[in-house]
Amino acid sequence: MSLKLEDVKGLGKKTVKNLKKAGINSVEDLANSNIEELTKIEGIGKASATKFVEAANSLLGEKPEKEEKSQMEEPTLTEEEEKEIEEQVKKQEEKRKRLEGKEIEQGDFILVKITGKTRRGNVFRVSSEEDAKKAGIYDEQEAKQGQYTPEFVVVGKPGFLNEGLMQTVENMNYFEKKSVRIPPEKAFGKRDPNKIDRIGIAKFRRMNNGKAPEIGQEFTRRTQQGAQRGRVRNILQGKVLVDYNHPLAGQNVDYNIEISDKIEDFDEKIKYFMQNKGIPPDNIEDFVIKYDEKDKTVEITIPKMYLFQNLTYLKFGLANDLQTYVSDQVDDVKYIETYEKMPMPGPQDTEDSVMEKVQEYSEKQEEFGETEQEKIDENLEEK
Repeated sequence: MSLKLEDVKGLGKKTVKNLKKAGINSVEDLANSNIEELTKIEGIGKASATKFVEAANSLLGEKPEKEEKSQMEEPTLTEEEEKEIEEQVKKQEEKRKRLEGKEIEQGDFILVKITGKTRRGNVFRVSSEEDAKKAGIYDEQEAKQGQYTPEFVVVGKPGFLNEGLMQTVENMNYFEKKSVRIPPEKAFGKRDPNKIDRIGIAKFRRMNNGKAPEIGQEFTRRTQQGAQRGRVRNILQGKVLVDYNHPLAGQNVDYNIEISDKIEDFDEKIKYFMQNKGIPPDNIEDFVIKYDEKDKTVEITIPKMYLFQNLTYLKFGLANDLQTYVSDQVDDVKYIETYEKMPMPGPQDTEDSVMEKVQEYSEKQEEFGETEQEKIDENLEEK
């Protein structure tokens, strides 16, 4: 059975049509496509183009062309690319010489490498994919979302690190490494018996979309104060015991910390704030960011893939962060969303056209919405 473009994971009908208009008519054509050329096609950003090519190669059971070439020969760089890399390395070396050994100050924007372990030695937090794999906690989806990267922190400000970690960082120097044990009251808090809820099974099912409780499953309770995330600990005498304490509440926690960099460039600060709000690093490139220094205005154009998501809280949170932590440079934050006019269907294909648009919307939601929106919600609730 021959493969069709529609068989490639993540491709909606509209994207398939646009690919065919551009002369990409088969899975093989897509697998061998150039990423930069794909981004010129309507509705495809750089991150999406990369994902589509990888999915096509995976479907064919082949390694991506770039991977094959890397095994056969060393990648060649243009003279300009080599010069740019050399300049970046030189700047980083100069920054390190300038900052190494200097005390960290309140309000500094820094990157912190963190490895967190429980009292039993179980690793629950890392800042690199290599460390995640060593600890046996690596997750490909989390890697794509930028979970295994150094933490972006505004020193002395709440919402970035727990109290014990922040106090430790405030007393460190740039590029210093330190190991520390943090007590419960400055880590994830003491266990609070008032955070254990007993819910009747029938009521629990109503609150859990009709599903029966299972020991160990995660459970979210919505209240006027926001969402509370807990875990089903037990089921006794017709009652479901849900624990809303943090899983590490009541425990001493060990951390290895390293101050790995200082973020001084304004554009870089914006990108890290976006990442903190749940936008994966690869997708940040799809946002167009412009800054008017005179008016102190940041203008952010939302890419098409995100028009299918509810970004109300993300946009508000990002604007609030910029106006709070870089208030000397930012007054207003503007968002641009462009909804292109769709061609009007003829009398014969009105019903088919409407159904197709509904299907395209559903596919977009599935492709871009679920995982990333959950991450966005989690970050907003943690803040």
